[in-house]
Amino acid sequence: MELSPNRVREFFINCSKIPLLLLLLFFFVCSLDTLSSAFQLAGGKVAGDIFKDNAVLSNPVAGLVVGILVTVLVQSSSTSTSIIVSLVSSGLLEVRSAVPIIMGTNIGTSVTNTIVAMMQAGERNDFKRAFAGATIHDCFNWLSVLVLLPMEVATGLMTHLAHIVVTSFNIQTGEDAPELLKVITEPVTKLIIQLDRQVITGIAMGDERMRNRSLVKKWCHTGLVTVQTLNTINVSTLHLFADAHLSDLTVGLILLAGSLALLCTCLVLLVKLLNSLLQGQVAKVIQKVINTDLPYPFGWLAGYLAMFVGAGMTVVVQSSSVFTSALTPLIGIGVISLERAYPLTLGSNIGTTTTALLAALASPGDKLAAAIQIALCHFFFNILGILLWYPIPVTRVPIRMARALGERTAKYRWFAVLYLLICFLLLPSLVLGLSLAGWRVMVGVGAPFVGVTVFIALVNLMQAHSPGHLPARLQSWDFLPRWMRSLKPLDRVITKATGCCSTGQATGDDQAMGVHEMNVYCVG
Repeated sequence: MELSPNRVREFFINCSKIPLLLLLLFFFVCSLDTLSSAFQLAGGKVAGDIFKDNAVLSNPVAGLVVGILVTVLVQSSSTSTSIIVSLVSSGLLEVRSAVPIIMGTNIGTSVTNTIVAMMQAGERNDFKRAFAGATIHDCFNWLSVLVLLPMEVATGLMTHLAHIVVTSFNIQTGEDAPELLKVITEPVTKLIIQLDRQVITGIAMGDERMRNRSLVKKWCHTGLVTVQTLNTINVSTLHLFADAHLSDLTVGLILLAGSLALLCTCLVLLVKLLNSLLQGQVAKVIQKVINTDLPYPFGWLAGYLAMFVGAGMTVVVQSSSVFTSALTPLIGIGVISLERAYPLTLGSNIGTTTTALLAALASPGDKLAAAIQIALCHFFFNILGILLWYPIPVTRVPIRMARALGERTAKYRWFAVLYLLICFLLLPSLVLGLSLAGWRVMVGVGAPFVGVTVFIALVNLMQAHSPGHLPARLQSWDFLPRWMRSLKPLDRVITKATGCCSTGQATGDDQAMGVHEMNVYCVG
């Protein structure tokens, strides 16, 4: 094929975009790291106080909710997990009580890529795909918890499995987990902020001296002082806020604004750059390579190969949030399908537990068994979740739930904010309040809610597949007031209050969805 000057110029222009793409990806990861530090500064001590109440943590439902809220507060499942390991290894918390908290951290860590997906709200189809790709992680975690938490409370399955593994192998104390990504990003992020995370752990363990300490490593005339020790550190570790006379909350809010601005800028530029690179025949080839199954009879292996890739990449970058957040824009522009993103996300879940296992091997000898047992419980939770929701195609419910969420969110874009508030703040806070009031109150309020949710789910299934078996009145939800079977009335109220344009027109399908939408979102 003859090479015209235009083709040669286009080739060199595309090649020049690749370094820019890598640079944007670098700053994107740095912004995620700084965002995590900002959340820890703003809510880290509150998280430590929450972990401090061991009477609350002994309640498995409260423990689950605490895991969610603390991980959302500090934006780091690694920080939450390290606090849990410290509590267990010090004898302040039993392993079995810690398992629900580990499940909660798994749910809480998925909020980051959901926030990233919201940055693609400008284009409806991209937003639909991106939000579906982000929330598939949430759907998997919530469904796994709904099945495995009652099983763990009743049988202690994961605790026993982890105990058997720990006692069967002569596990020796190892080195620290490799921090391959931080080798690249730390030279930049350490110039912005450095935190002493031992403050959060100390508060959680009841050390009152830590309460008045700052999470920010402060600079004094003789060097950098940490909370754990008062030894002098090298002058090269000076950072932007080392000599600032600001409270942790103020520094956290400044970093939050800056990191969100950088995150949004990098994501918008990344999406535009990817769209310019992955267009025409190039996009078709990449989509075919990523999304095509293996030849018969090995087609079923493609998903497991994607899991292996997801786990390997997460071990390399040492963060499931970074990996899944990097996947989100690719899903949004259509390069990766939702069906392929699902096993990649599941593999990422496994990869982050492998990193926790490596970190646990660095524990002292007397704390090693408990640290390994908790890390293994995290590992078994994800393995059992995969066995529940992946091997048989009909059980891949998270894909259908995430797609429904993406479609509704593309129609009503404000729903993304509502979803975040309900799933990661309001619902966990409500459940925590009910659990603190005692089992009777929680069962009295929760049982009717669960009963109504199950009833709605069953009716929706029968309406879709065998409406003739239902009474005539229940064959549709038309007998309910419109605000109970459609989001359109709420959409009018919100658009009127915010002065925004309506994001969708009322359709028969919208009215038919009705309570089915509410049911799917409550469960998902």
